[in-house]
Amino acid sequence: MGHEHVRGQIWRDGQFVDGFQLDQISECIDQPGTLVWADLECPTHETLTHLAAELDLDPFAVEDTTAAVERVKTVTYTAHTFLMVYAITIKDGDGQSDSDAAPPTQQPLPQQQPLQRATLFDLHRISIFVKHNALITVRRNSGFDIEQVVQRWKDIGGERYGVGALLHGLLDVVVDGHFDAVERLDDDIEDLEQLLFDDRVPGRSLQRRTYDLRKDLVVLRRVVLPMREVIAGIQRRRFENQAPPELDPHFSDLYDHALRAAEWTESLRDMITTVFETNLSLADARLNTVMKKLTAWAGIVAVPTAITGFYGQNVPFPGFARTFGFVTSTVLIVVIVGALYVSFRRRDWL
Repeated sequence: MGHEHVRGQIWRDGQFVDGFQLDQISECIDQPGTLVWADLECPTHETLTHLAAELDLDPFAVEDTTAAVERVKTVTYTAHTFLMVYAITIKDGDGQSDSDAAPPTQQPLPQQQPLQRATLFDLHRISIFVKHNALITVRRNSGFDIEQVVQRWKDIGGERYGVGALLHGLLDVVVDGHFDAVERLDDDIEDLEQLLFDDRVPGRSLQRRTYDLRKDLVVLRRVVLPMREVIAGIQRRRFENQAPPELDPHFSDLYDHALRAAEWTESLRDMITTVFETNLSLADARLNTVMKKLTAWAGIVAVPTAITGFYGQNVPFPGFARTFGFVTSTVLIVVIVGALYVSFRRRDWL
């Protein structure tokens, strides 16, 4: 958990207003031509409680924000709308993620527990409050770069279309991160498929990697699939902010991206299942090959054993105690063993 950091911006008639204080939000609510955004990174209990009291946020929404684990969802309360989404960042080569220690003088919110330990990416929970012309985001750690969202707003000119445009820009960055994670997982699964028929790769290592990718996919699906319902709810409800019709195609495109990401995870699940089953089938095939070779060699070894055992009897027989008896047994061993070896090789048993 990092240090508490509060930032924000106020627009009035589409123009930036210098200076921002958290206490200004309640004064700007419902002001014509005014748009407010506040971002709380690693907030303390005192800060979040003060904000909830100032904006009359529903206690259940605040409780979801402070909960250790919460699912992706959107809930419309009487005074505001609450959303819970997860942004995804792909880990670097050494698997490290951003984290800062909280100073002892603060009482930060309890560190959230991840849905499941992922090996390819990290999850960053974002709580979103939409109240009239104000958008408030609460982030539990500093892993998500909020500057991406600010830059997206600048690119699309979000301040001209109200809080709906700000919400669209934020969700657009989140969904883009989902796409990047799905694409990375797709590449890794394709690489895994190429290793299936490489005999130099140990089977145990291949099984472990398959299991890790399957675990990552489960985590990814938990945060990607519900985004369809979240965005669909935004389109239906319109958040009572009288968003301009110019935003309709943008939200439709955002829903299409979320739908494609969800469908992509479905295909990845089929791919990883196929890899898992193919790996088991190949393992069975290799075992059958080993058993055939062992059986063939056992048949070859049985011939000299039988012949030497026969000639080792302590009773007279043709060639007993004679040189031609030894020659006969040796020739029989070589001829029959050679014939069996050639026969097994033709059947691909050896």
